Amino acid sequence: MLKNYALYLVRWQLSTPILAVCVWLLTKELGTTLTTIVANFIGGLLFFWVDRWIFRRTDILCGEVWEAQTNVTCADCGAAAGRGYRLVKAEGYDRSDDRRPEFRCHECSRKKYERDHGHKGWTMGE
Repeated sequence: MLKNYALYLVRWQLSTPILAVCVWLLTKELGTTLTTIVANFIGGLLFFWVDRWIFRRTDILCGEVWEAQTNVTCADCGAAAGRGYRLVKAEGYDRSDDRRPEFRCHECSRKKYERDHGHKGWTMGE
């Protein structure tokens, strides 16, 4: 997160000379207010894509988004669990629009994650 924040601050500084050139070139023709509006519009057109790239790179929980819910019945073993988990997003996996999400107990979540993603290291809830 700190790395992305640093990138964002560098991007912010890069916008200053670009917008300053717009203001310098257009103020006499358009006036201060309209020039500011035009410069911000140009900045938005350019930097929307850079900001989008920066923030899509942001890792949330090591690049994954999990949802936890209390008092669930595990979708795999059927046991009642005080807390259940489901993976919402990961690389190549997006269940954010799932109308019937399946929550699993800690152990079944771990097993499914290791089976589906082929590696260990998931430590949610420990």
